[in-house]
Amino acid sequence: MQDVKFGDVTVNRIVELYEDASPPEVITPDMPRERWEENRSWLVPNHWNPQTDAYVGALQSWLLRSGGRNILIDTGAGNGKDRPQPQFSNLRTDFLGNLAASGVRPEDIDVVINTHLHLDHTGWNTYRVGEDWVPTFPNATYLISKTDFDFWNPAYGNESVVLGKGNYGSFEDSVLPVHQAGQTLLWEDSYTIDENIRLELTPGHTPGASVVQLQSGSDRVLFASDTLHVPMQILEPDCNSCFCEDPAAARAVRHKLLGWAADNNALFVPGHFVDAGCVEVARAGARFSIKGWGPFEALLARD
Repeated sequence: MQDVKFGDVTVNRIVELYEDASPPEVITPDMPRERWEENRSWLVPNHWNPQTDAYVGALQSWLLRSGGRNILIDTGAGNGKDRPQPQFSNLRTDFLGNLAASGVRPEDIDVVINTHLHLDHTGWNTYRVGEDWVPTFPNATYLISKTDFDFWNPAYGNESVVLGKGNYGSFEDSVLPVHQAGQTLLWEDSYTIDENIRLELTPGHTPGASVVQLQSGSDRVLFASDTLHVPMQILEPDCNSCFCEDPAAARAVRHKLLGWAADNNALFVPGHFVDAGCVEVARAGARFSIKGWGPFEALLARD
């Protein structure tokens, strides 16, 4: 398990799974296919599998050790959960084994951050004991934006514009049990975890989507969650994924965060990138370019 140090913070990548997902036209419906073809030389094979014509995505978490605490960013899809999407339904992954390989047990996690409440970012919040879903991390505080909590809470009667029933069941089995256990902290606008790590609300992908800023010493890292799904959105930041609830806000947030990363020499860490999992970006007029890939081990090296 690879440790990477940023100032006083150590970061591990905890992988649940990686897979061929959907065709380029599905994940980025407003991006011309030609843009993918023009960048085939570096997209293939680790970001786009031409044999299946699918972008390659990861479900993964990031473990931060900061100030004597273990902080977990997002919790993937989870095991044994009934979902509308076959790729997320009734999984049997070794996520907890991968976490253990980093030297951390579930009871060692102090803070869980759900950057937003889509089913593929909350699944390991809980696991099944008999007929009940109970918190996987019994000693953790789960940080959830109040805006997303209220939006996805069926009790409030809101409906997703984009996902429809695609998030069905995840609030009930992955969010509500930790809230009922008294382990959630619902925050608004921003939240400081410690001197190194801060949460910022970045609505667009979901109403309460957030990012995690790490600033320690001279190092800057932005855990950007689903601000973008595929590397092509760095080159074409006006192109949303098919999952963004508020398209205009999602575009604005993407430009803002990529610009901040470029101007502050910050490592940009999206939620679903394979290969190195993170990237350095530079401004290229009204768009951005890839300056280099991050220090984490590549997940894939397909022929």
